[in-house]
Amino acid sequence: MADINLRVVDIYHGDTVTSFQQAADSGIWGIIHKATTGQTGKDSAYPKRRKPALDAGLLWGAYHWGTNADVQGQVDNFLSVAQPDDNTLVALDFEETEGNQMTLDQARQFLTLVAEAIGRKPVLYCGGLFKTEMGSQSDPFFGSHRLWLAHYNVNPVPQASWQSIWLWQYTDSTTGLSPNTVAGIPGDTSGKLDCNSYSFDKDQLAAEWAS
Repeated sequence: MADINLRVVDIYHGDTVTSFQQAADSGIWGIIHKATTGQTGKDSAYPKRRKPALDAGLLWGAYHWGTNADVQGQVDNFLSVAQPDDNTLVALDFEETEGNQMTLDQARQFLTLVAEAIGRKPVLYCGGLFKTEMGSQSDPFFGSHRLWLAHYNVNPVPQASWQSIWLWQYTDSTTGLSPNTVAGIPGDTSGKLDCNSYSFDKDQLAAEWAS
């Protein structure tokens, strides 16, 4: 059984935030906020929450929910909203999107274009869909990106492209493990909140965050 160290929360506009300072005081070190979806979707809460989170001493990150839309258009949309500086984590959310699914080739293109634009590789968030698509195949390209794994039981297993997990999303508060609540961030209307475990210390997370 893997140890759980709740240090990072990923949120979107539907999650209520009452106090980033309370979250930081309770032991949260980082926030990864949805910035965009596809070629046109924009999360209205992203720009409003950035400064309060940073003022609370939290690390700040942005993720993009990939779709089947034109990839260059998705990259442009993401970077225009995320406005990543040298300290901003950037991530691609590759998960099931019924009727509008990003392909592996599109994911590869998105990761490549973002890396070319900002000079560093994004993190790749994925779980069951990636394992289904890739099977037991090991892909050096995907494996060269840090893995943010969605896996909701006690023994998280990465797909064959990775030897280790960088960040582990272990619960959305209704499915998965505990702890599954965070002071200052109640989550969405159904009480769901995505919680993530990080295995090392705060200084290491800060050093790795936007590396």
